[in-house]
Amino acid sequence: MQKPRKRKQPEYRQRPQPRTKPSIPSISLGKPPNDPYPTHPRPTPEECRAVRDDLLAFHGFPQEFAKYRRQQPNSSLDQANGFLKSELLDGDAKETVLDGLVKTVLSQNTTEVNSERAFESLKSAFPTWEDVLAAESKCIENSIRSGGLAPTKASCIKNILSCLLEKKGKLCLEYLRDLSVDEIKAELSQFKGIGPKTVACVLMFHLQQDDFPVDTHVFEIAKAISWVPAVADRNKTYLHLNKWIPNELKFDLNCLLYTHGKLCRRCTKKVDKQQTKESQDNPCPLLKYCNNS
Repeated sequence: MQKPRKRKQPEYRQRPQPRTKPSIPSISLGKPPNDPYPTHPRPTPEECRAVRDDLLAFHGFPQEFAKYRRQQPNSSLDQANGFLKSELLDGDAKETVLDGLVKTVLSQNTTEVNSERAFESLKSAFPTWEDVLAAESKCIENSIRSGGLAPTKASCIKNILSCLLEKKGKLCLEYLRDLSVDEIKAELSQFKGIGPKTVACVLMFHLQQDDFPVDTHVFEIAKAISWVPAVADRNKTYLHLNKWIPNELKFDLNCLLYTHGKLCRRCTKKVDKQQTKESQDNPCPLLKYCNNS
């Protein structure tokens, strides 16, 4: 008798998965690219304008920055705020970009008065930058001693001049005016001792570019009013604020925050009973932003 054949069990083959295109990361609208804190959507343009207006009403515009403000092509303050074009140009001395860079170097870790005195002393002792380059380092140090850190700053200035002469054949940085912001940053960062804050100051004050330097005062206030996360560092704060603050507000807001940071400690962590007592009759205009942050 013929044995029945065993039925062959069907083989179940796994269906090939359809090929999918690699996913492209989406960029959320409203979140600027290259932002170190993309989930922190502050400050808003409205916040920036409100803080600018409050500080302007409290301090007025800082006179030490007035001559630089007059050169801004898209300044956010107008004639209604007391800036008449006929008044703005009187007595303004023309500074070169190289003047501005050296001034910024001299301003590090000292007061505005001391750095100005150091620059004037340097130019009095050495009328041209060629004279500075040819001078002994000790002589340069003596001329800028009022600005503090004389050996370090003298070395930095001499290095800038020697590198500039070697690369460009002359002591002049006016060519930077024709470059993009990124190109300017790349050029200035080549000089030893020139960091991001110095570059940002040259961009904003001396090249009239839309940039927002972050010094200690600006950094502390930005954290106090929660414009950056509590864990933020200064370099990332610079990147974040430059993405979120509208270009037309950057210059005025930066000057006002810097000035306020020098004069007030109630809105930052550097507060003590004596300062609080002294300012009770003249309260800090930023406290409401600290409370709401």
